[in-house]
Amino acid sequence: MSARLAAVIFDWAGTTVDHGSRAPARVFVEIFARCGVAIDEGEARGPMGKAKRDHIASILALPRVAAAWRERRGAGPGEADVDRLYADFLPLQLASLAGYADVIPGVPEVVAECRRRGLRIGGTTGYTRPLMDVLEPIARDGGYRPDASVCADDVAQGRPAPWMLYRAAERLGVYPMAAVAAVDDTPVGVEAARNAGAWAVGVSRTGNGLGLSREEVDRLDPRERDRRLAVVKADLERAGAHFVVESVADLLPVLDEIDGRPAGGGGVSPRGRGDDAS
Repeated sequence: MSARLAAVIFDWAGTTVDHGSRAPARVFVEIFARCGVAIDEGEARGPMGKAKRDHIASILALPRVAAAWRERRGAGPGEADVDRLYADFLPLQLASLAGYADVIPGVPEVVAECRRRGLRIGGTTGYTRPLMDVLEPIARDGGYRPDASVCADDVAQGRPAPWMLYRAAERLGVYPMAAVAAVDDTPVGVEAARNAGAWAVGVSRTGNGLGLSREEVDRLDPRERDRRLAVVKADLERAGAHFVVESVADLLPVLDEIDGRPAGGGGVSPRGRGDDAS
């Protein structure tokens, strides 16, 4: 008896749209710069996948950033500062989002094949609903439209909590969570999948870990590209990914492998990697 999948739930930026997850990273750098505190792109990308207010709080909690904030502003960062930065983030992200909304190559074709196999398609994101109201129509025009999409502000807590995945599964009408593959480009997204008891599939090349556009990836020296991809893969595996693919375009063999595994033996577990990880 096979452990048949019923649904695939994809992350958005870095997984299905916005190759390199560049839109949020650049806005995080900008909002801190406006407050007189410089952060680099690595610091901006570190908490990627979390709800955006939580993401900002995580950046402020970094020891170097907290020290720079205290030096520049005379006091350590507090909740009011998180609120102010978040208020700055939303309009900036809204204004720039359309420029980073291209559907990643291979996504429409893989999603179409998933649907041909009878799988339901969901989406989860750290973006809020107003941001997705901009992004979703552009993605639809580019050939990608999930059956249900859940935003960070649709649930009580964002990743690594499993609530978005549970809500998406509910809207899709699928259970148990062992019949769901969750595909995400961030370690915190992988953690959410494991916390939900879903299959966790990490994405390395198109996502936040590499953080490059398709053209920038193509310009990398092949040895340097492979070295960087190995680092990203290791980060996703440490977070608990059962599988890691370079892009959604490479997903179908993974779904075949999941469907070929015995139900109740070597399947998913809520946390830890165990003998179900590859």
